[in-house]
Amino acid sequence: MIDIGTLASLKGKVALITGAAGHLGRTMSHALAELGAELVLVDREQSQLENFSLEISSRWKVKALPLVCDLEVQDQRAKLIETVAARVGKLNILINNAAFVGTSDLGGWGVAFEKQSVETWRRAIEVNLTAVFELCQGFSTLLRADAGSIINISSIYGILGPDWRLYDGTSLGNPAAYAASKGGVAQLSRWLATTLAPDIRVNTISPGGIARGQPERFVKEYVERTPMRRMMREEDVIGAIMFLATSLSAYVTGQNIVIDGGWSAW
Repeated sequence: MIDIGTLASLKGKVALITGAAGHLGRTMSHALAELGAELVLVDREQSQLENFSLEISSRWKVKALPLVCDLEVQDQRAKLIETVAARVGKLNILINNAAFVGTSDLGGWGVAFEKQSVETWRRAIEVNLTAVFELCQGFSTLLRADAGSIINISSIYGILGPDWRLYDGTSLGNPAAYAASKGGVAQLSRWLATTLAPDIRVNTISPGGIARGQPERFVKEYVERTPMRRMMREEDVIGAIMFLATSLSAYVTGQNIVIDGGWSAW
């Protein structure tokens, strides 16, 4: 029988994380580095990414390669795939974490449905779904070589509709493009799970609302609707990431782990 320490170890493995310098990305990166994985850290901002790679390398004594890529641009995605193949030569774990989440001042985004724009819809689909498809496809050869694991990050809004009562009296929005793209990620993962098996496992993580300084009214309503009586914290994703990235989940594929404090259990 294999011991748990061996099953949970990522020594000698390489993990690529998109959106690595963001909130969830940083947490995931630290968790995988602590388990011994070498990292390929992908994000749009070069200086922030380089500083973070140094932070990871210094703290966990693992290699961390920073690669700049705007996932909205197909040429940059193709270059990323080529660069990893040439410079790293192997890949065991792919985490598609980067997401187009927009901002309150982005035109046609966090507004009433009638005012949401096709242009912004296309941008969200490009980053949140098309880029995921292309990276899974482009890295599949490397991942097949050593029983790879793909982890796609969706959202509770990829499986549920929004409760608009939470948004009353706030400037927050919940665009259709975000929901559709994240729903697409979850279904793409299921499709890939049966298509890439038995060589590659493909699973989804769907986080709930993460506390990031939202308006007090929104937080209050969200907490009251959540059985665990709080919003999610970044560190709440660590257990699921460790499970799906390691051999602890060697017989798990096509699943969607929902981390929402019971939000979807009502």
